[in-house]
Amino acid sequence: MPTEEILDPDLEICDAHHHLWDLEPPFLPGDLRSDIALGHRVTSTVHVEATTAQYRPGPPELAPVGETDWLLSLDLSGGIAAGIVGHADLLLGAAVEATLEAHIDAARGRFRGVRHMAAWDADPRVRNAAPNLGPGLFRDPRFGEGLDSVGRMGLSFDAWVFHPQLDEVLMLAQEHPTVAIVVDHLGGPLGLGPYLGQRQEVWAHTRTGLAELARCENVTLKLGGIGMTMLGAGWDKRAERVSSQEAADTWGPLIRWCIEAFGVDRCMFESNFPVDRRGIDYPVLWNAFKRMTSDMSASERDALFCGTARRVYRL
Repeated sequence: MPTEEILDPDLEICDAHHHLWDLEPPFLPGDLRSDIALGHRVTSTVHVEATTAQYRPGPPELAPVGETDWLLSLDLSGGIAAGIVGHADLLLGAAVEATLEAHIDAARGRFRGVRHMAAWDADPRVRNAAPNLGPGLFRDPRFGEGLDSVGRMGLSFDAWVFHPQLDEVLMLAQEHPTVAIVVDHLGGPLGLGPYLGQRQEVWAHTRTGLAELARCENVTLKLGGIGMTMLGAGWDKRAERVSSQEAADTWGPLIRWCIEAFGVDRCMFESNFPVDRRGIDYPVLWNAFKRMTSDMSASERDALFCGTARRVYRL
């Protein structure tokens, strides 16, 4: 049973960002369906690559396609993974097109974009997106060549960075204006390590970076990730689960600012499950998003909860 009464149960939702994996504990389509069955009207979802990807044997550049192979072996009925964002090594430059073509073939009409994570911080208390990741990934000329290939093939690019790196996303957006770029998780406003207890300063830095990105028409923003431990709300350390009202009070000011900066047609809500499950329950998370937007028009909410994601990912 849901932990709260479901608000606005008829509002259609496209969950613009979640993961599936078979690690312990697993999170498979049945687990996501169980969360959806608690009452929100989630009619489609976008699966985004996970660091736990399955690997295809053969040339190393094709290894990430194994995750797409694995996804298509699952029961994806009911709109689950209607769009797939997979990993490809953009440092391959133009040669990455072989990987992209393999993803497209494997996905049977579902492949929509690429994510090559760049989230990195010098402080060891911050868990970087990948063990061997360093600074300046987006500044590598080979990465730019790979990104151009993504655009030429009609795909989008998901950018996962931490807030001090938003200037690098801005550089990409300005230098590659024809590539659709999606910024994940509010731009990654960190709340741990050296950023612990610095929420106002971090949010100010984040707003500055996002305000510049909002000027780039090829950039859209995912509103979510608020249950991640690295964003610092501390909900995972509490005995009682957070309520949608507290979640809305905590994150509503930044999310509403983002909506004003980018507009509803360039923002989309995401669950980021199962990662965010450590901090908040699935029905509570969507209730919180609905509380944050309760005074908006029906057309504005339709864009935020479904329309933008469907358009950007061409669902």
